Amino acid sequence: MFFQKEIRRQPEFWEGVRDQSNVSMGIAAWGLMTGVAMVTSGLSVLEAVLMTLIVFAGSAQLAAVPMLIGGAPVWVIVAAAFCVNLRFVVFSAHLRPYMMHLPLWQRLVSGYVMVDLTYVFFTRRFPVPGVTDQERLSQQAYMMGNCAINYVAWMGASLLGIALSNAIPPAWGLGFAGILALVGVLASMATSGLRVVSVGVAGTAAVAAWALPLKLNIVVAIASAVAVCLVIESVRAPRGPSGAHRV
Repeated sequence: MFFQKEIRRQPEFWEGVRDQSNVSMGIAAWGLMTGVAMVTSGLSVLEAVLMTLIVFAGSAQLAAVPMLIGGAPVWVIVAAAFCVNLRFVVFSAHLRPYMMHLPLWQRLVSGYVMVDLTYVFFTRRFPVPGVTDQERLSQQAYMMGNCAINYVAWMGASLLGIALSNAIPPAWGLGFAGILALVGVLASMATSGLRVVSVGVAGTAAVAAWALPLKLNIVVAIASAVAVCLVIESVRAPRGPSGAHRV
């Protein structure tokens, strides 16, 4: 998909490349420390490389590695990774109208390369799904340009971290740079009262539920923010003359 000429000819493809390039250093720093952490935690170089190429999810990798080393049951590892990445269920539900015109294999590839920052950039750039073929092509091009830079930054840095795992001390804490990049983009999207409320509720819930096992505080944060925003939306929805909500 990244290399289709029709996609690369679209100006939105290069727009997506530029947007993701602005935060690629933070993503690379996070990927570098993930690669280091996998090897220093006890995985072999081959195992770390395969996990990087197959899983492609830093939070799930960092959650699963200690369990793998500790000999946890497979179902526990899978459940932990599922909970950590449960936010992508929300992403998928939101992006469904944007994607359903694509063949199944393209939807699968898009789902594999879609990450948090790509979702944030994409939904900010395209708040509503395209209607015409050209609009849909432009949206697909932007997403693929954005994903391409993120994929290269993450994979390259993660593999470099694996190769240099004995030379880069985990105490550097470079992974925090990826979090800062995400926070910066998130702050730039807080352009309405409802978005500010959702961020505040999610952050508060995540901290309050920090002690939950298997990173379930993330699930609590997402559920709390969605529930509160739905309630606010239903309360302030405009009403017609009869008092019924307008659709």
